Amino acid sequence: MKLTVSLAQIAVAQSQPETNLEKGEKVIAEAVRRGSGLVCFPEMWTTGFNWARNEQMAKAHEAVIDRVADMARRYGLWVNGSMLALDEGGKVSNTSILFNPEGEKAWVYRKTHLFSLFHEERHMAAGRCLTVAEPPWGPTGLSVCYDIRFPELFRTYALKGARLVLSPMAFPYPRLEHWKILVRARAIENQLFMVGVNQVGSEDFGLDGPVTYFGDSVVIDPWGRTVVEASETDEMLLTATLDLDQADDVRSRMRVLQDRRPELYELE
Repeated sequence: MKLTVSLAQIAVAQSQPETNLEKGEKVIAEAVRRGSGLVCFPEMWTTGFNWARNEQMAKAHEAVIDRVADMARRYGLWVNGSMLALDEGGKVSNTSILFNPEGEKAWVYRKTHLFSLFHEERHMAAGRCLTVAEPPWGPTGLSVCYDIRFPELFRTYALKGARLVLSPMAFPYPRLEHWKILVRARAIENQLFMVGVNQVGSEDFGLDGPVTYFGDSVVIDPWGRTVVEASETDEMLLTATLDLDQADDVRSRMRVLQDRRPELYELE
């Protein structure tokens, strides 16, 4: 099964959903022109991370989510990215949504590992479960940014049959080398495609200070090879066609998942 995917490496205008939606629609239109079936945006791509403003905007932002759904329907493709959303209990959450071409929120994943370095847990409710989507191209795991440091999540997805994981990111300097190693490691150890879409530009986190995102959005294949990679500073749209059967081929030749010893992994 082949999938053409576009990665939207953009600078997010903080607390300006209209500006980000306008940019997003242009990106989606270009992705369609390139023949993509899926376009992926970064973490919190419609608002950024102004904690106080996000808490004030959260309820009204549900309408923004509906507008992204409408774009997916009008342009006839799948759309993914992390957005400000309310969870089932009405709490603010950092939510990855996979919209289908009918404009439906086909699968939803709420970020389970919150970034304590920037006190995300004070402003967001953590998700309570993982999500393996089942779109036409096959099982696909959903994750968000900081999740990349928790290999258990990605191994769980691999064991559930995922051949692809979508990871919206807001990864800043000085952790560029961490990002490069982690995204490749998650692909190699789980023998799947990793799609990591990062922001560029800078953002002020208030008391935690400003950050500058380093881009470097990337697709890594199940053998650990770079399929496509962006620059560190520029807004750009990357497009690649992935042969997802490659994951099955790699797994059949190097039987990492079958060779596990789960009976040894429990701590006593």
